[in-house]
Amino acid sequence: MSRTDLLVALDYGGTKLSAAIAERGAREWLALERHHSPANHDARYEQSMMLTLARRLLAGQTPAAIGVSFGGPVDAARGRVILSHHIPGWEDTPLCNQLQNEFDAPVSIDNDANAAALGEYFYGAGKGMISPLLYITVSTGVGGGFVIDGKIYRGADSMAGEIGHTMVDPRGPLCICGRRGCVEAMACGPAIARAAHERLLAEPNAGEELRAFVHDALNAVTGEFVARAADAGDELAQRIIDDAAHALGFGIGTAITLMNPACIVIGGGVSKSGEQWWRTVRGSARANTLPQMRVDIVPAALGDDAPLWGAIALAEQIEK
Repeated sequence: MSRTDLLVALDYGGTKLSAAIAERGAREWLALERHHSPANHDARYEQSMMLTLARRLLAGQTPAAIGVSFGGPVDAARGRVILSHHIPGWEDTPLCNQLQNEFDAPVSIDNDANAAALGEYFYGAGKGMISPLLYITVSTGVGGGFVIDGKIYRGADSMAGEIGHTMVDPRGPLCICGRRGCVEAMACGPAIARAAHERLLAEPNAGEELRAFVHDALNAVTGEFVARAADAGDELAQRIIDDAAHALGFGIGTAITLMNPACIVIGGGVSKSGEQWWRTVRGSARANTLPQMRVDIVPAALGDDAPLWGAIALAEQIEK
């Protein structure tokens, strides 16, 4: 295979590292490897393991380009990681230069939400070039990315798409950003778990199904358990899921009103919370925007591979 055919996709996910290779223009992997990192690891460990994965996949070949999805803020223009919120040692790291020196190939980087947005736009639920597209991931946090005519819209400070820090309730729970009532603080998986824990303590006779799922160990409650209990008919769990979905939908409605996207794609673990969650998200979004603004709100199609395919899109956009 010639140098101009092979693209590498790397996804630094914090708890999981993924590497894949594909031919330029292809829609399937030639090879893919994932590695679950141990607890309390650091940036040096991640980089060493990612280089091992990539070298193993390349087997001595020189790629045409490398695309990188990183789970944290990046300076895409300068090819640098700003920091990781979860893994120490990534502060102000020239990751693109490091990879370029290692593999003798040009490198393009973006944060994981933007990369996933590109992946869904070109290869997933947005395939067919629906533009503008807003991708939202709802899992441990809430992130987003705007794609306009095949390019990420980053904004003046490279922070466009931060829908997780759209305020829903100024008197709501404290967010990691320091403000109150952000979408992330009310709609992500840990926020759902926290709300469930608080309500189970406050309502000792409620949440029978949810309590059974965790065997009355309230500290073991997760967003996934709440969703499962809601699906099983637990009224307390259903109220919690509805509240989270309403908060997310309200934030989406604000984004619709501001940017008027043609399509919104939602992924992440919380998006698997069932049809009632989806109905509430869609209803809340449409109630918080202008009636003339019609937009499709659809599930993501690529699952965990969305950032990897976005990394391929980044690599393909590097000039030959």
